[in-house]
Amino acid sequence: MFDNLTDRLTQTLRGISGKARLSEENVSAALRDVRMALLEADVALPVVKDFISQVRSKALGTVVSSALNPGEAFVKIVHTELVKVMGEANDALDLNTTPPAIILMAGLQGAGKTTTVAKLARFLIEGRLGAKKKVAVVSADVYRPAAIDQLQTLAAEVGAHFIHSTPDEKPLDIGKRAVVEAKKVLADVLLVDTAGRLAIDAAMMAEIRDLQASLSPIETLFVVDAMTGQDAANTAKAFNDALVLTGVVLAKADGDARGGAALSVRAITGKPIKFLGMGEKTDALEPFHPDRLASRILGMGDMLSLIEEAQRKVDKRSAQKLARKIQHGQKFDLEDFREQLKQMSNMGGMTNMMDKIPGMSALPANAQSKIDDGMFKKMAVIIDSMTAHERHFPDLISGSRKQRIAKGSGTHIPDVNRLLKQHKQMQKMMKKMSKKGGMQKMLRTLQAARPAAGVRR
Repeated sequence: MFDNLTDRLTQTLRGISGKARLSEENVSAALRDVRMALLEADVALPVVKDFISQVRSKALGTVVSSALNPGEAFVKIVHTELVKVMGEANDALDLNTTPPAIILMAGLQGAGKTTTVAKLARFLIEGRLGAKKKVAVVSADVYRPAAIDQLQTLAAEVGAHFIHSTPDEKPLDIGKRAVVEAKKVLADVLLVDTAGRLAIDAAMMAEIRDLQASLSPIETLFVVDAMTGQDAANTAKAFNDALVLTGVVLAKADGDARGGAALSVRAITGKPIKFLGMGEKTDALEPFHPDRLASRILGMGDMLSLIEEAQRKVDKRSAQKLARKIQHGQKFDLEDFREQLKQMSNMGGMTNMMDKIPGMSALPANAQSKIDDGMFKKMAVIIDSMTAHERHFPDLISGSRKQRIAKGSGTHIPDVNRLLKQHKQMQKMMKKMSKKGGMQKMLRTLQAARPAAGVRR
């Protein structure tokens, strides 16, 4: 979502990071570029004006620490102000009430509200907020029958208790009955999906206002499409004026949105962004951490989120099995390579991982463009077209075998050759790691190559 903004800001900050001192002249020049970058990202004008004003006053009034050069100090100020704009820290869900904790979901039609209900249900069921929760879901959207069916399907997928509703019921009646049933099944949380509209109208607001008054939810979350830019913040404000919102969920934040919504919502509505929807799968929901997102926007990566994602999505048994294999000096074969490709896919692919690795934004554009998740999918298909014997003993793959593998995978012989070459390189790397002190040497090399926070190479 922030690719263009990140590119513009990192170029600007790279230019000022080499300056010997922060003067009004070079700060003003940098801020002109920052202002244009934010406006192009569709950040609301009042937010941009306030942000630029704050950065300017801090940059010209700051005493630069001896540990930082003036350019690094400026980057630090921009980072701090970005965090302030987006809300300082993660604002977690409040479930501190007598069960079931009711969460009311609001939003316009097409914003991804029903899918977000399923994502949030899975998030709570898996215990990503702490203890695992028993979650019940219900649809009070009586205007779109497909919404009820969709939620039922998604509830089954994530393991939530689905409470049936029909289009001929009134939303208020559905809500009251759902609370009774949620108590009967001892649900910790009840998620209530509501009707969306193509635009804000009085009837819609009256209906959801009555539902909120009746249910007294502990959380009322507004789901907004991040693709709508700063207009998302304005829509959230209109809902907040009619309802008592407790937070915002930015859906479709993995798309090609320019990032304006994330940087505008908090400032315009005064309500925190609690989650980012980062894909269509039901596990693609991330808690919103302003400090981490500010680091990603400035090209500093987000290792904490990457580590959390790895802990959640990487198959620990498989990783331990490979570690033992390498420690005992056994060969890293194509079966192992295939497993690593699978684990990388589970984490959203290489592009998703690189977005969170510090220093990766400093790679040349031509190097970044060569990183294609489609290439890794193709490699997996090629390995799948091999026999088990070939995967364990890749040196046996001769010309005729390559022809068969290429035909079976819908690829070409050069693709098979490329895969085998890359596997050989990984095999050598794994062999080095298995030697005494190999891992420590590799970590020292990576540490030396990694730019310090705020420094561009």
